Amino acid sequence: MFEKIPSEIIDRMKELEEIDQIDRINGTPVLKRLRQIPSETGKFLAIQAALAPEGKFIEIGTSAGYSSLWIGLACLERGNSLITFELLEEKIEIAVQTFQKTNMEKIINLVHGDARKFLPEHNNISFCFLDAEKEVYYDLYDMIVPKLVKGGILIADNAISHEKALRPTIQKAFQDIRIDAVVVPIGTGELLCRKI
Repeated sequence: MFEKIPSEIIDRMKELEEIDQIDRINGTPVLKRLRQIPSETGKFLAIQAALAPEGKFIEIGTSAGYSSLWIGLACLERGNSLITFELLEEKIEIAVQTFQKTNMEKIINLVHGDARKFLPEHNNISFCFLDAEKEVYYDLYDMIVPKLVKGGILIADNAISHEKALRPTIQKAFQDIRIDAVVVPIGTGELLCRKI
């Protein structure tokens, strides 16, 4: 999967990585702070998505589309697609550019709006990446887990960097008899859940 990434995807990933790095160093956003995952987390997502059972792929929190591209690599390998949700108009514009520049518009379906409004329409979720505002993780967890297929995967970002804010969600996952859960110390920390 990683040895055959199309050049247009590599180029856009590098461009977004550079923008994000400048934002982190300067503390002033070039294109509204992207706050995207590091590349090692992207690879982790792609591998987990490639291993997921059959079903829908969902992402909550598109930002500029960087993580979407990593998940999209698994979609290319598997022949399926990704539905990704983003609230902020300025990030929607950047994500649209990302998907156009990388020819991923047919693989990645970008939805402008609150995922909580749209999730009731989606069942049989096999993979979900959650990287939204931290205060909605708890509610989204409750919406997503019942919709996961057997063996389905939910990954929530920032489980270590925002542990205090996410503690209720992490504790809920550890006590949930419907899933197996672990916090993976990669990037900013990923809560990895698998539906039993």
